[in-house]
Amino acid sequence: MSKTSTPSPLVPDTAWLGRGRHLGPEPEQDVRRNLIALEAAGVLDGFLDLDPVEAARSTALHPRDEDSVPGPATRRLFEARWRPVDGVTVRAQLTTYDVEARRKDGAPGVGWVLAAEAEQAWDPRWPSPLTMFWPDSDSIPWDHDTVAGLRLRAPNPLPKDDDELRHLLRDCAKQSWYVHVVVHEAMTPDARGQRPVTAYLPPSLRHRVIEHRATPEQAQIADFALRRELKSGMPRGGAVVLPTSPPPPGYDADHFTVRNVFLDGSEQTELLARIAEFAAIPRPLSAEAEQALTRLRKGWHLLTPDEELAHAQDMVGRYAEALDAMTRSRDLYREAAEAAQAALAEATGGDGLPRPSTASPGKGEASPLSALTKAFGRFRDPGK
Repeated sequence: MSKTSTPSPLVPDTAWLGRGRHLGPEPEQDVRRNLIALEAAGVLDGFLDLDPVEAARSTALHPRDEDSVPGPATRRLFEARWRPVDGVTVRAQLTTYDVEARRKDGAPGVGWVLAAEAEQAWDPRWPSPLTMFWPDSDSIPWDHDTVAGLRLRAPNPLPKDDDELRHLLRDCAKQSWYVHVVVHEAMTPDARGQRPVTAYLPPSLRHRVIEHRATPEQAQIADFALRRELKSGMPRGGAVVLPTSPPPPGYDADHFTVRNVFLDGSEQTELLARIAEFAAIPRPLSAEAEQALTRLRKGWHLLTPDEELAHAQDMVGRYAEALDAMTRSRDLYREAAEAAQAALAEATGGDGLPRPSTASPGKGEASPLSALTKAFGRFRDPGK
C-alpha cells in the first residue's frame, strides 16, 4: 500500500524571507540606529525594540501559536512597519540569535532571521526589507549567509579545493534561503568588472541573490563540480543560476545558463532576467522559515491605533463570552442544588429523617427516593 506524502507549503507571494549572520561587535545597536534614522526621515511608520521577555509577555494576553513565542536563543526582536507604495503596508520582524546556541559548528557572529509580509504580492522594485533594519553600508558586516560565510553584497570567490567546492555547492542548494549564481571570469576583470553583477537587480531582489565568481583557471573544475553535484554546468565566460536541492518544478539547466557575460561594469540584461525568472518560481517553505512567518503573523506587537481598538474590542468580546459561560454554569449548578434540597426535604419530611412510604407508588407517581436520585443526577450533569 503506497503512502501519500503531504506536499510542503510554499513561500507566499506576499512574503519576503532572509537570514544571515552579523560579524560585528554591536549588531543590535546597528539595527537600533538605522530604525531611529529611518523613522525620523519618514521612511518608517514606526518600529519596536523588544527583548524576549517583553515580547513573550506582550503576546501572552491573547491566544497564539507556539512558534510565535521567542526561543531561548533569542537575543532581541525588532519590528517595523512601512508603506512602499500608497495603500500597501509592509510588516516585518527581525530576530537576532546567539549563533553558538543554534549551531554546533561554533560559527562566529550573531545570527538573524527576517520575515516581512505585504498586503499584496511582493514587488521586487520595493525597498529591500534588510535595509529597513540593517544600515546599507559596506563597513557593517551584517550580510553574511549562514552557509560558509558567503556575502550578499559582494562577489564570492569559489574555493580552490575540489572537495571544498563540491561541499559548498551542496550546502548552497540544500540549506541556503538565497538564489545563487556562478559567474566565470574569462579573464581577470578590472575594478569595474569586480563589482557584483547583481548590483543592477531591483532593490528587493538584490538582497535575495548571492553571486559566486570562478577565476579563469577554474573553468574546468567548476564545470565538473556543478555537473556532478547539481546536474548543471558553467560555460567559459558565462554564468548559471544554480538550482535548489531538489530542483524546483520547471527548472531547466540550459534555460538558466547564460553563455556570455561581460564583466565590464555594464548591466547584463540576459543574466539578470534569468535570475529574476528563477526567483519568481515558488519555493518550498522550510521549517525555520515557516516558524519566522508564523511569529510575524501571530506574534505581532506594533499595532496601529485602529488595530489597538480592534484588539481591545476582541478582548472585551472574549471576556464577555467567558463571563456569560461562567454565569450559565453557576445558574445550572444552583438550580441542581435547589432541586436536590427540595427532593431531600420531601424524602425526609423536613427533619432530616427518612419517612417510610405507606403505599407503593403507582406507575404514574415517583417515589421520594427516585426524585432525590434524579435531582442528584442533574447535579452531576448540569448540562441536562
